Amino acid sequence: MEIDFRRFSISILIALLFGLLPVCSYSLAGSASLKSQMVKMRDGVHLSTDVYFEGEVRKGRPSILIRTVYNKNYVFGWNPVWEKLVSQGYAIVIQDIRGRYESEGSYQIARGRREDGWDTLEWILNQPWANGKVGLGGCSYQGETQIVLEATKHPSLVVGQPQSAASGYYRPGRAWQSFSGGAFELGQTAGWFAGEGTNVFYGPNLTGESRSDWFNDKRSHNYKMRPDFDFNKYLKNIKTLPTISLLSRSGATPNDFDLWRANTPDGDYFRSMDLVDANDRISVPNLFFDTWYDYGSRETLMMAEQFRQNAMTDLVKHNQFVVIGPGTHCNFPQRESEKSVGNRPLDNVAYDYESLQLNWFNKWLKGEDNNINERPFLTYYVMGEHKWRHSDSWPLKNTKYTKWYLDHSVQANSLSGDGALTITKPLKEKNDSFVYDPEDPVPSLGGHTCCTGTDTEAGGYDQTEIERRGDVLVYSSPILKKGIEVTGLIKANLFVTSSAKDTDFTVKLVDVYPDGRAFNVQEGVIRMRYRESLRSPSLINPGQIYEVEVDLNATSNFFTEGHKIRIEVSSSSFPRIERNLNTGEENYKGTHFISATNTILLGGKYASYIELPVIERVDKL
Repeated sequence: MEIDFRRFSISILIALLFGLLPVCSYSLAGSASLKSQMVKMRDGVHLSTDVYFEGEVRKGRPSILIRTVYNKNYVFGWNPVWEKLVSQGYAIVIQDIRGRYESEGSYQIARGRREDGWDTLEWILNQPWANGKVGLGGCSYQGETQIVLEATKHPSLVVGQPQSAASGYYRPGRAWQSFSGGAFELGQTAGWFAGEGTNVFYGPNLTGESRSDWFNDKRSHNYKMRPDFDFNKYLKNIKTLPTISLLSRSGATPNDFDLWRANTPDGDYFRSMDLVDANDRISVPNLFFDTWYDYGSRETLMMAEQFRQNAMTDLVKHNQFVVIGPGTHCNFPQRESEKSVGNRPLDNVAYDYESLQLNWFNKWLKGEDNNINERPFLTYYVMGEHKWRHSDSWPLKNTKYTKWYLDHSVQANSLSGDGALTITKPLKEKNDSFVYDPEDPVPSLGGHTCCTGTDTEAGGYDQTEIERRGDVLVYSSPILKKGIEVTGLIKANLFVTSSAKDTDFTVKLVDVYPDGRAFNVQEGVIRMRYRESLRSPSLINPGQIYEVEVDLNATSNFFTEGHKIRIEVSSSSFPRIERNLNTGEENYKGTHFISATNTILLGGKYASYIELPVIERVDKL
């Protein structure tokens, strides 16, 4: 199977459309009441800010602040809720963060955001249209900036609504979701830096007037604020080496991609980023949104639980809620007509996110008695069952962690093999081997990823063609006689060997339908040099047996009666995961590679398994 690299990468442009259009300093969706206000920060840098409200300037408006990396001139039209809130008397404040588009200063990813956010709140407090109450909103990077700002505990902050905001939470080894199991998330990270990571923005040619006046003048309407990038060249280079110079040799303007890639997953560079961590305390209620095919659903749940534990008051503690749907990054299905995620069939997906957002802000910023906070901690969609369910805890209280062991009679290579999943531990020791060739990696197809644009890139896809490869081990359960709900954290425990000094092992959980279609549910990877520490790598000894744990993040999936549970094991998923070159050298700067013979041990004292969080149904949720 050959992956369509053009589709994989060009779709990044679609996903970030409002950030990539080369012109426009005026709003294409709605008209700002106050346009390009240059808000002064404590160091003298000015950040360009739009304010939307209805009617004349008057005191008493609650405000929603959205701080964006993606060009403020498009953000208002991205979520219809903002326009509805304006009609209900709110002021919507949208700001280009430091160094982006109309704002001054130097752009540094995930640095200095608390200070700039605090200073912006101080500015809002002193405006004639504000009433001193501020909520926070936005998805992805905009969600990230809001949870970081919440950690400042500014007295004006009243409520938050983070959406797909996991990149703002520091989980060791997962900073900005750029690494999984020590392996570099090449597709979404390089794609994001290619589209949005530039440090170069063109300032206006001022002739005596202020920056604000210039951006309010029609001369700015066709002003090009950022350099072009040739994605065709990037597509041709994506498989070339070394990884660290992928963007620079593709003609990208200066950015931090090379610095990003050269650091270890849990090194000081990432630890010093301005992210929320376990030490931060929170003083406002939050309603989190995410999806099971987003990259950060697990971190979203971790963050919400931490916010409950670290809440400043009981009111804040008991008003942290999560909604996780079946979509992809920042894509929350709201209509019954939406019948798939990727090309995996769905039903009953409709959820009134719009009303929920409106009621949430009105509850906390206007004091409406709408009972929106009388709800369980978690509302989640069970894929496969096509139902919305609820829980007051995470993990779910009625979780039974169940081991499914990998086994075979002859061999598990490809669909033609006889790999099996069984709840009975095999007594006889066996093994399955395959050759991983970095020149011919297993192609990525769907999954929990971001910045690949449309649902044709992230989400559930039939994996059958991938499973025909000889370098993919396939283990399937018997046909299920009774449906099984799997909701929670998933991990695989593997006993492995390799002929190389370093290599990867990937694990994918798959739902096999009666007609043979096999849809990916979740997946994970371990880079062997990071098996013991994400901070201090160590190579392996070829031929030696190692026990490793592979984190498959979180999901909710009902394996229906008549379906099968399937596990795929391999050593690559490209271009989502950077290829391991198998040489033992620093992977990011390597220019040559070798093939590796990789082995999974089965049965006896080397019984490899996947552990699934099976939900014991005790009531009618």
